[in-house]
Amino acid sequence: MLEFLQYQFMQNAFLAALLVSIACGVVGTYVVIKKIVFISGGISHAAFGGIGLGFFLGINPVLTAIPFSALSAILIGALAKKVDISEDTAIGILWSVGMALGILFINLSPGYAPDLFSYLFGSILTISNTDLIIMLVLVLTILLIVGLLHREFTAISFDEEFAEVVGVPTKLIYLILLALVALSVVVLIKAVGIILIIALLTIPAAISRQFTYKIPQLMLGSVVLGMVLTMAGLWLSYVFDLASGSTIVLVLAIAFLITFFLKKKFDIIK
Repeated sequence: MLEFLQYQFMQNAFLAALLVSIACGVVGTYVVIKKIVFISGGISHAAFGGIGLGFFLGINPVLTAIPFSALSAILIGALAKKVDISEDTAIGILWSVGMALGILFINLSPGYAPDLFSYLFGSILTISNTDLIIMLVLVLTILLIVGLLHREFTAISFDEEFAEVVGVPTKLIYLILLALVALSVVVLIKAVGIILIIALLTIPAAISRQFTYKIPQLMLGSVVLGMVLTMAGLWLSYVFDLASGSTIVLVLAIAFLITFFLKKKFDIIK
């Protein structure tokens, strides 16, 4: 079963799957608890503007997607908090503007953008050593920030109003959390693509949340589930010659349905 790991591109895919699972398990926990899945979708689609900018400038699109995604996340949070418009309106505006800028930059780029499809729908099998280094740095950054601010993130995730009363700078912490979502989006782009990012960011945490509300256990469960299910999807895509990103997402979705019905049937207590 593990003979596919003899190939360099599969080894890179395996390492990428591990990094992706860590990022999703940690940040996805807050995304699910805080109920900001739609915001995550807006950030991921706005990141397409950064991808297009990379092609236009002739540099690695992942590098340009980092500041672009972070800026989009902060703008979504700032517009919703400081301007008299609803959060979903802010998401819709930046979602469409990001996609439009991405298409515009790509149209202005000389030649053809051969890797564009992989950024939209993912191609974990094409992960390079450079991509792995970028992903590792981003994951370490995510872990460092969560380690420093986990109490504040937990506070605003469960009760933002109470957190503000006890002195937590909720607006700043919320913007930092959205920036972490943006970093996670960049980690995920090459693995499953912009279109399928929400699945990896939410499904492992959603499965874990069926059985516990405790943050440490939820995070650990999300990371482990992400690793196991991502690797299962990667192996199936190799065996049956299927698109890796889509296969991984379908495996995650099937696992969610199975655990949902099992929990309902056997009434597993949290």
